[in-house]
Amino acid sequence: MSYRELRNFAEMMRALGYQRLVSVENFRSPNFPLVASTLYWMVQRYDPDIVMSDNIETEEARVHFLTKTAEALLNKANIKLNTKNLYMADGHAVRELLKVAKTLYAASEAQEAYKAGEELPDVPSLGTKSKDIRVARQLAADITDRGARLHDLLGHENDVKQDRQAALR
Repeated sequence: MSYRELRNFAEMMRALGYQRLVSVENFRSPNFPLVASTLYWMVQRYDPDIVMSDNIETEEARVHFLTKTAEALLNKANIKLNTKNLYMADGHAVRELLKVAKTLYAASEAQEAYKAGEELPDVPSLGTKSKDIRVARQLAADITDRGARLHDLLGHENDVKQDRQAALR
């Protein structure tokens, strides 16, 4: 938990339009209702079709809320959250919340750029990525083959050493 992470999270939440003012001081001590509220708001902002309960009255309900939320974000946004850190509800939770906030912030920035008529950054096509993957696999196979060959040659070093020394005399 660094001051920079807390500040960035507070600024991103303000920029995203979160209804409550999030201060750096809010996360100095455990504050589960705020963590749950921001997490619920961000998930609903990411995908309003996700159905989840916002009940956090009991320990079991809190655990259920966090696991379902983390599962939904993993499935929909490919964002993996550490539920233990979220349950701590302090600065460690901010690191996890920041993952979601960065995604939402980047999406809002891209939307604003699109509305302003700016060109969106080029996304490399899948064809170029698949070519890179093929090249990487081929290089990995070559490295493995050469490593195995080198191992075999070093295994025969004792036999070759005697012949080499006889040739040098």
